[in-house]
Formats: sequence, C-alpha cells, structure tokens
Amino acid sequence: MSRLRILLFLTVALAALVFSSSCTAAKDPARIEDRVAIEQLMWDYIQALDSGDAERYAALFTPEGEFKGGSMSAKGTDALKNMILGSRRTLAPANEGSAPAGRLYHVVTNPHIEFIDQDRARFHAYWMGALSDKGVTSAGREVNDLVRIDGRWLIDVRDVAPQD
Repeated sequence: MSRLRILLFLTVALAALVFSSSCTAAKDPARIEDRVAIEQLMWDYIQALDSGDAERYAALFTPEGEFKGGSMSAKGTDALKNMILGSRRTLAPANEGSAPAGRLYHVVTNPHIEFIDQDRARFHAYWMGALSDKGVTSAGREVNDLVRIDGRWLIDVRDVAPQD
C-alpha cells in the first residue's frame, strides 16, 4: 500500500510540475526563445574554446567583453583572441613527440538561466576541463553576465572563479 501512495504522490507532483512549467511558458513565450538562444550561445562558446577558434570565440562576447578566472582577466576582442591563441601555443609542445597530451574538452553541467531584465541574463553552471588522455584536470563554478545586443545574446562577463 505504501508503494502505491508513493507512486501516486510522484505522479501528482510530476503533473503539477508539468502544468506549472506550461503555464509559465504560456505567460511569456519569448523567454523560451531567449533560453534557446542562450543555450546555443553557451554551446557555441564551448565549441569555439575547445577547437581553439579565437575569432569565433571572441565574437561570442560584447566588444568590451571580459573573461575572468581568479587573478587572470582578458578584456576586449583582441585580448580574448590572444588568450585563446596563447592557450593553443601552450598546449602545442605537450602534443608533440610520441606521447601527445590529448585533446582538451570542457563540460558544462547544472545550467541555470536567471533573467535580470528584458536584455540581461545571468547563466550559472558548473564546469570541468578534461584532457582526453588524462581525464578531469580542473573543475569549478561559473557565472556569466549576458546581454542582448541587436537581438543577439552575447557574453559580457564570463567569470569561471566567482568569489560569491
């Protein structure tokens, strides 16, 4: 009997969650499009980062956009491009010879989008960096301030080591 009650409770809770989500979406369908656009932005970010495409990477930021990671910062298009080019140069020697270091991959998990106003949002998530031959090499939390400019969501500040 208790299993039946638990199953009934879970079914009702799931139905309430689905109903609540659909009501929220019906109130503001534009937010669905914003969420999809923001998810695409963050996917494009990881793809540009992991492929070392400095031009594409910098294009995902506002012109004065900033990457922050602890004491490290790169602000503006040229600095962001140079950061990616520099990281590629750093990895290059490790991938020469008979035992290459492997490919670097970033994994983002537990994303949460917080809308500040119509044209500003904050993207929270956890991240991991992994080399294909060594596994997870780094991990942390991120907070990204996003803005919509001319209908396109862009990263204004990406902080991969927030202090709060």
